[in-house]
Amino acid sequence: MRAVRYHAYGDMGRLRLEEIPVPSPGPNEVLIRQEGSSVNPADWKFRAGWFRAWVPLSLPFVPGADIAGTVVDGGTGAAVTPGQAVFGMNPVPRGGAWADYVVAKVDSVAPAPRRMPLHEAAGLPLAGLTARMALFDHGDLRPGQRVLIHAAAGGVGCLAVQLAKRAGAEVIATCSAANRAFVTGLGADHVIDYRTEDFAAQLRGVDLVVDSVGGDVQRRSFAVLRSGGTLVTLDPTPLPADLAAARGVHALTVAVAPNQEGLREIAALVDAGHLRLPVNRVYPLKDAAQAMAHSEAGQARGKILIRMRDDPHSSPDHG
Repeated sequence: MRAVRYHAYGDMGRLRLEEIPVPSPGPNEVLIRQEGSSVNPADWKFRAGWFRAWVPLSLPFVPGADIAGTVVDGGTGAAVTPGQAVFGMNPVPRGGAWADYVVAKVDSVAPAPRRMPLHEAAGLPLAGLTARMALFDHGDLRPGQRVLIHAAAGGVGCLAVQLAKRAGAEVIATCSAANRAFVTGLGADHVIDYRTEDFAAQLRGVDLVVDSVGGDVQRRSFAVLRSGGTLVTLDPTPLPADLAAARGVHALTVAVAPNQEGLREIAALVDAGHLRLPVNRVYPLKDAAQAMAHSEAGQARGKILIRMRDDPHSSPDHG
């Protein structure tokens, strides 16, 4: 089968499209014929070696956490139906999804949404589960509360805005001026242009901040929270405990993991028309390096997808 791999940490030039054996499922695992995957920032951060001191990869490594395809076979004890369309995710350090076939734990996948092309469903698992965890599992967001979502036009942000609005929250979003209409269309009540406006000077009394930026944006976000509020970050860098304690707020880091129940909820929302996936670009597997470079540039609106079947040409932004 075809697979994209890198044999050493480094820049984009490390990625190679290679022929490797089809993997075999083990106990409680399934073999899936891939229709699509997606690019997440963690993919290029792991490739660059940012986390190798804490989470070393087994090289050569096939990147890609997001899975969408058809079940081919199951290992011992795996109760699956061959031919079933599923979507889900592997933990990022396991990867394996940028390939024609991938093996996953049976409880890491769920029936795919019926009202979405299967290759597009690949953009939902990691981003959707991350948004769900940040807002509800860790953020305990409730109707009527105010939530600030940074990088609201990105993969996690564009889903978090929709989920928060549906939950009855007042949604404040940061993005560029070029994405204001896009983010407003997703349900944001207030949009702040991070390039020309200072969110920290405008806001107070926010119940929850969802931070996917880190750094100075994260540090300034503590000032907008009410006493007892919560900041949930996707940045694995250690949180500034002094700021949290000084302001009397909670600060947590989200580490997304496969969650079959969460996947079922996401699929149900898509099929009911309550959640949509804005797609930025679709790349064929052979152009996975270009897809990763596009993500690393940091300007994608919505999700960047990789499609295994029919190898379409890269499509323009239609998110």
